[in-house]
Formats: sequence, C-alpha cells, structure tokens
Amino acid sequence: MFFDLDETLWDFKRNSLETLHELFVQHQFEERGIEKEKFFERYHYHNNIYWDLFRKGEVNREELRTVRWINTLNEFDIEDAALSKNLSDQYLHLLPSKKNLFEDTIEILEYLKPKYSIHIITNGFEEVQLRKIEISGMAPYFTHIITSERACSAKPNREIFLYAFDVTGATVRNSIFIGDSIDADIKGAQQMGMDHVLFNPESLPHQQPVMMEIESLIELKSIL
Repeated sequence: MFFDLDETLWDFKRNSLETLHELFVQHQFEERGIEKEKFFERYHYHNNIYWDLFRKGEVNREELRTVRWINTLNEFDIEDAALSKNLSDQYLHLLPSKKNLFEDTIEILEYLKPKYSIHIITNGFEEVQLRKIEISGMAPYFTHIITSERACSAKPNREIFLYAFDVTGATVRNSIFIGDSIDADIKGAQQMGMDHVLFNPESLPHQQPVMMEIESLIELKSIL
C-alpha cells in the first residue's frame, strides 16, 4: 500500500495555518498594517504556483523555498531578502513539528499494518517529510518513505513510482495508491496502471474518472 502524505494523512492546511500564524505574530506583520487572512491567502497562492513549477522541473528546490516568500512579501510592499530567507528557514523548521492528522489516520493505519506493507510516496523535501512523520507518531506504520527529493522525480511522473517499486519490491499488480491530489496522485497512479483511491474529504467536484473515492479514511476498512 502506498499513501500520499500531505492532505491525505497529515493535515497540511491546518498545520500550515498554525505555522503561518506563529510567524505572523513573531514578525509583527499586523503592526505593519497587514491583514492576517490576506497574508495567509497570498502565501498559499504563491506556494501552490511554485510547487506546480517544481513538479514540472521548471524551478529548483532553493527557488521554491525562497521565491514563494519573496513574492508574498512583495504583495505587501516589503522587499527584504534577509526577511524572506528567515521566513523560509523558520517555516520549514516549524511546519514539521505540527502534529495535526486527518481524523481516523492512526486508527486506519493500525487496521492496515498487520495486513499490508505500507509505504509513503510524497512530493516533498526529505528532511521535512521525515520529521512530519516522526513527530506526528506515524513512523512505526511505514516501511519505506519515498520522497521526490530522494527519487529525483515527483508525482505524477512515472520515475518516482518506478523508484518506489524498486525500493519496496512491490509491483503494479499487488499495489494500491491512496491520495488526495488528482493531478499528482491519481493521474500518476493511473498512468502506472495501479489501483487507486481518491481521498476527497470535502467532496470537491471533479471530472476525473477514479477507481474508488472516499470522504473519510475509515472507509478504507470496507475496501481493503
């Protein structure tokens, strides 16, 4: 079994908002006349753009880490390279220390662990993703953690899945992938011919044909 990490097991949105709130207060952005919700919204806007470019190989790791902050601050008329670097470093240090998981995450992992070999395939930085898994208490459930950084490829590219099969000894026929992103997770699994489950907790509408779709992780008990 292969799981995505962010927004499938680990509640990225909630953890990111907590981290951004701490940084917003620490750097006294409110005193600069910046609205907190607007600041959060613009950061996530630029973060999503640069993660998409990173997945396509159009920007490198350092550009992703720093330019998203530079562009966010520029929207509030702040041009400060040192502050951008500081925010990037602090964000990546604080974020993986957050422990919010989706409901039923530990329960479903407890259920699956005796029945399957469970692994992670994640588009993320090695150090950050490993810390998330360790600090949130999920490490004992996974045999292998495959990151895009280690695989030198990102979902939905075939190379990261082939790397995962090589590391774990799994095959397309005996594997299933569970993830929340249609573009990264589901399309990646589909092009490999893998069984797959879309985790869609907010029941967001889409036009992508999927093999199975769930709104809560506990529904996997009725499938697996």
